[in-house]
Amino acid sequence: MPPSLPPILSVSSSTDTSQTCTTLSLTSEEFTTLHSLATASKSTAYCPYSNFRVGCCLLTTSGAYITGANVENASYPVTTCAERVAFGKAITEGHRGFKAVAVATDIAPPASPCGMCRQCIREFCELSVPIIMFDGSGGYSVMRLEELLPLSFGPEALGVQTRSSS
Repeated sequence: MPPSLPPILSVSSSTDTSQTCTTLSLTSEEFTTLHSLATASKSTAYCPYSNFRVGCCLLTTSGAYITGANVENASYPVTTCAERVAFGKAITEGHRGFKAVAVATDIAPPASPCGMCRQCIREFCELSVPIIMFDGSGGYSVMRLEELLPLSFGPEALGVQTRSSS
């Protein structure tokens, strides 16, 4: 049986956002900033082939926000998704430890990260990290990484017991 889809919530509903913030241990400012930056990041996407814009914003445990957008290539496998762009920036800038991942697209309902991005997120985040997926109509859904990537393969499978989260 396929897993049930998460409910579609509204960024304009104070009840939805308040409950989301409480559940995810985010402040309303953090939630609003994640939404704003992930949505704004779509405008920097390079997607002349698919015209499918994706923006991503990571919130680190130290309070930094790191953004990324998808970068396509005429040779499709070379395309880099917004999530992997954001994580590449974050890691090479020395950030470790992530509190939330936000992804924004122009479609409704919200789109989830692809399988490759889920695995990338798994490398750098705890399984409990929330993935907040914003659509182009003011809706959003939230799932934990462990829900998006059950039975995942992570660093501990290769004998790395602690994730770099300093």
